[in-house]
Amino acid sequence: MTRDPSPRLVDLSHVVADGLVTYPGLPAPVVGEHLSREASRGRYAEGTTFHIGKIEMVANTGTYLDAPFHRFAAAPDLADLELAQLANLPGVVVDAPRGQRGIDLESVPTGGLRGCAVLFRTGWSRHFGTPAYADGHPFLTGDAADALLARGAALVGIDSLNIDDTADGARPVHTALLRAGIPIVEHLTALASLPAEGFRFFAVPVKVRGMGTFPVRAFALVP
Repeated sequence: MTRDPSPRLVDLSHVVADGLVTYPGLPAPVVGEHLSREASRGRYAEGTTFHIGKIEMVANTGTYLDAPFHRFAAAPDLADLELAQLANLPGVVVDAPRGQRGIDLESVPTGGLRGCAVLFRTGWSRHFGTPAYADGHPFLTGDAADALLARGAALVGIDSLNIDDTADGARPVHTALLRAGIPIVEHLTALASLPAEGFRFFAVPVKVRGMGTFPVRAFALVP
């Protein structure tokens, strides 16, 4: 039997649904209709109907990307981001140490990160959508962020509630990475399906002016 050489696509995103709680304290999305199929019947030819949906949500919903504007008012927003910063990036997965919330610089690989999307696999996404997701989540330390900058990471992601310790109001990881123009992707999932390296990563938000965060359909292309 000939082996299929085609690459496979791995979905790394959570489903956004009506009532979903992504981040405790932020409102859940409201998914509804602007025009129902029934209401559209009189607008088109017989047998032809359409559905026009609408959604009300905060930007920090589901799996989302932070642009520098999220942290810094004068920095690039979603519309300023180049596709080269978000799509077809060589990917590297870093496994978080077990039993340790703070992922420090010792966990950051010493080489092979320049231009890469570096994704931290903590396994915390198994709690997504439950109260446990907000309780004791893994995060990166400021020293880890500095190491990622020094080693040339182009994008950083994590499968956890926040890339920072939410008890630290200074948000050192967001501050360091976004100041340097490095996008952040939070609330990833299914990172266990990825190899340590050798894949391509994509996380492209809608091109919205004046916003610094928006949901993405994050995915990987694995040989």
